[in-house]
Amino acid sequence: MLAVKNLQKAFGPLLAVRGVSFEADKGEVLGFLGPNGAGKTTTMRMITGFLPPTSGTAVINGHDIGESPREAKKQIGYLPENAPVYGEMTVWSYLAFIAEIRAFTGSARNKRVDETIETCRLNKVKHQAIGTLSKGYRQRVCFAQALLHDPPVLIMDEPTDGLDPNQKHIVRTMISEMAARKTIVISTHILEEVEAVCTRVIIICNGALIANGSPAELKAKSRLHGAVEATFRTLNQDILTKIKQLASAAGTTADGNTVTVLPRDAARLFQEMTELARANPEWPITGLRTLEGKLDDVFRELTGGR
Repeated sequence: MLAVKNLQKAFGPLLAVRGVSFEADKGEVLGFLGPNGAGKTTTMRMITGFLPPTSGTAVINGHDIGESPREAKKQIGYLPENAPVYGEMTVWSYLAFIAEIRAFTGSARNKRVDETIETCRLNKVKHQAIGTLSKGYRQRVCFAQALLHDPPVLIMDEPTDGLDPNQKHIVRTMISEMAARKTIVISTHILEEVEAVCTRVIIICNGALIANGSPAELKAKSRLHGAVEATFRTLNQDILTKIKQLASAAGTTADGNTVTVLPRDAARLFQEMTELARANPEWPITGLRTLEGKLDDVFRELTGGR
C-alpha cells in the first residue's frame, strides 16, 4: 500500500532526510519515531506531496507521488501536526467544504459528512464554530477531514500531542477501529502510544533510518529484556549478596524494596531466582516477574540520547 523509496531532502547544505526507505501494508499501524529534528515531519510531508523531495519518491497504492500526484493524493488522508483548521467555520460546514474539494456533491456530500462526524464522535459539536472547541475536539475535526474520502492510507503527524488522557484514549480507539482496513503511519514521540496502537515501528535519527521492527522485537534489544524484578517487604544486604552471586545474573539495581536483576543468561535467570527464593523461605519476597524490556531504553540507545 505504501512504498517509500530512498527519500532525500536537502535544505541548502543541510541534508535533513538521508535516503529513507520502508514499506507498509494494509492492516499495519506503523509508528514513525525519532528525536526532535530527526526528519519525521519532513519525510511525511514528502510522502504526502506537500514537500517535493530532492531525490527518491513514495508510491501510494500503486501511484507515484512525483509522477501522478493527483491520483496518489486521492489515496492519502493526512493529519498534519497542530490540527490546522478554519476556526470561524462550524464543524459541519468545514467538513462539507472539504468534501466538495474531494469531489463529493449533493446528497452524497451530506451523507459522507454525517458518516464522518459519527465516526469521529463529533455529533455534539457539529454546529459549533471550530475556534470555540477544545484542543481535543479540534484535533478530531482535523482527523475527520483526513478520513472524509475514506482513503486506504492514513498519514498522521503527532495525532495525540497535547491531549489529555481521555482525549488520547478516544483518538487511539478510532485508530484501532479502522486499522484493519487501512495502512496507517503515525509520527509520534510518545512511546506509550506506540505500544498502545502500533504493529511495527521505524526509528530515524539525523535523517536516516536506524531501526525497523515490531514493538516486541525492539523491546528485545533493551538491556532490561529478560531481566527479573523481585519485590520484598524489606530488603537487606544479605539478600542482595546472594542474588549477585547467581551465575545467570549480570548485575543488580535496587530501588526501595525492589531489585532488578540484569541477565547474563536470560533463559536461566528466572529459574535460578525462583530456586534461590525457595532455598531461602525466610525471605520476605512479595513478587517476582520477568521484564520484557522498555522501548524508551532502546530509543535512547539507538539515538545516542539525543
